[in-house]
Amino acid sequence: MSVIIPTMNEEKSIGLVIGEVKQALGHRPFEILVVDTDSKDRTREIASGTGAVVIDEPRRGYGRAYKTGFESASGEYIVTLDADMTYPASDIPALLDMLEDKALDFITTNRFARMEKGAMSAKHRFGNWVLSTTTRLLFRVKVKDSQSGMWAFRRGILKDLVLESDGMALSEEIKVEAFRKYKATEVPITYRHRVGEVKLSSWHDGFGNLRYLFKKRF
Repeated sequence: MSVIIPTMNEEKSIGLVIGEVKQALGHRPFEILVVDTDSKDRTREIASGTGAVVIDEPRRGYGRAYKTGFESASGEYIVTLDADMTYPASDIPALLDMLEDKALDFITTNRFARMEKGAMSAKHRFGNWVLSTTTRLLFRVKVKDSQSGMWAFRRGILKDLVLESDGMALSEEIKVEAFRKYKATEVPITYRHRVGEVKLSSWHDGFGNLRYLFKKRF
């Protein structure tokens, strides 16, 4: 299996995330792909020191980083994580077991089900509610958290997913595509306080994602 982690200046947390992934997966065969978008700190050095494969992606963009990671992944299954410790890598084995036991193709996660107090600002919570509600209305997909960045899926489905966004909108786009074309579900996770600085531009990214939903639909 392949674990893909996009990074940009995450030296405070990337080692912790990779360590948590390794502890969670234990004896399972896996690779960790860190797709770095021009970090100016020690992110790449720390990731390489843990044995992760570091892929340099000079083109900026959340979606661009993931698509580059998808192209390099060799595992039958792909799991995605942010590099800031917000997502629980300890849940990866359970997600993989669910894919197999329930014959699922794609799993996304709902951060609002078990969110630590203060892990997300009220502004971000409201923005996520707007985007998730719009996603449900426009595409009739049953997701409560359209912006979650922790997914687990079969690599083979990528050939049928139309992923055009190179930005933050890829998060909602991949869910729309997977839920409409494959057997997919959403499960609750614990969402934790981030380590390091916030990279998200709330208003810019939020309105950009909203515009993208309407563009994709119409």
